[in-house]
Amino acid sequence: MTDFKVSLHPQQLDVYNDPSRFKIVVAGRRWGKSRLALYTLFIEALRSTEHDVYYIAPTFEQGKRIMWRSMKELGKGLIEFTHENTATMRLINGREIHIAGSDRPDSLRGVAMAHCVIDEYASIKPMIWEEIVRSALIDSKGSCLFIGTPNGKNHFFQLFNYAINSDDWSAYQFKSIDNPFLDAKEVESSYNSLSTQVARQELEASFESFNSGIFKEEWIAYGEEPDNGDWYVVADLAGFEAASKGRGITTAKLDETAIWAVKVHEGGWFLGDLEHGRWNTRETSVRLLRLAQQTGSKCIAIERGALMNAVMPYLEDQMRRIGFYPRIESVSHGGKSKIDRVVWALQGRFERGVITLNKGSWNQPFISQLLDFPNPLSHDDLVDALAYTDQVAFTPYDSNFEVDDYEPFDMVSGY
Repeated sequence: MTDFKVSLHPQQLDVYNDPSRFKIVVAGRRWGKSRLALYTLFIEALRSTEHDVYYIAPTFEQGKRIMWRSMKELGKGLIEFTHENTATMRLINGREIHIAGSDRPDSLRGVAMAHCVIDEYASIKPMIWEEIVRSALIDSKGSCLFIGTPNGKNHFFQLFNYAINSDDWSAYQFKSIDNPFLDAKEVESSYNSLSTQVARQELEASFESFNSGIFKEEWIAYGEEPDNGDWYVVADLAGFEAASKGRGITTAKLDETAIWAVKVHEGGWFLGDLEHGRWNTRETSVRLLRLAQQTGSKCIAIERGALMNAVMPYLEDQMRRIGFYPRIESVSHGGKSKIDRVVWALQGRFERGVITLNKGSWNQPFISQLLDFPNPLSHDDLVDALAYTDQVAFTPYDSNFEVDDYEPFDMVSGY
């Protein structure tokens, strides 16, 4: 029953063999956090005589997507049965391993745990640990492994610092390159695609602050339209009603609809045009198609949601009227915060000079929002809309780097 061989690289083994009850592993992408978690879950479940073990991700769907298939493969010969809908498996010793999501906290209340792995703790509300998991470990005097990549200096940063100087806690910090099985050239190629700050966070596991100075004025570059490339029209829709109509509020600064025309080419992005304002659904559809026609775009990307649903009938009617049928794609925030989306999509590109602007009247309002981002007192509609281009236009910074190659096994999906 316990003929279960542990196959981990040296640093993973250091963490695995550490007797501390509570362990925190802050590591860069592809270091092997999920592999460490997998082995830990099975070993703790096999050791337990009474209580089950849990793996908690930011959402249940993410947890199942990241771990479920690997758990079934690793557990061959040890699994008595599995329940697909709940992502639960019972081992041959009667103990169960559960996949759970912090988006369903009520499913975790009242359970007793022998061990718990909390994945991407930086993206999980701290109350999951403080109010639920910690008390669930009391009866069994159970243990917990926190794994993840930093996401600014939030509660994960605070817990990491607490663990450094606390009894029964251990804290580890590893870079992506510390994984001996990673190709060093691939890691180096990844650096070429990311801003300096994002690279430190994602690859070096550094707790970075993104509260100010995300974009610098010296990164703004103008250029001419390149000969090669494909045009995309990308829109982030705002409310369609006139600002505060009939309410006597004329100075309120409401969100605007932003419609970008971006030419994606081998060397980067060319920002050709931007329309922004507040229009009704019909006017919005006219502007979307007009910009797509003018640039020859074969794709219009719109943020998924009620506003897209509202504009689609008018957009489809307008396409029939003019006989122009670009592909309509939906984009979404994917569960990521706005800062994360914008930093990931834009910061590295601006820093490395692969985004150039066409000169136009829209330059000043866009640059103002960009340099002010993420000031909560300022608007960021134009910046947020541009970031969605990353979801429909996949052009790497160099020919040897593909976005999919960088998606790590232990990465929470969408980030």
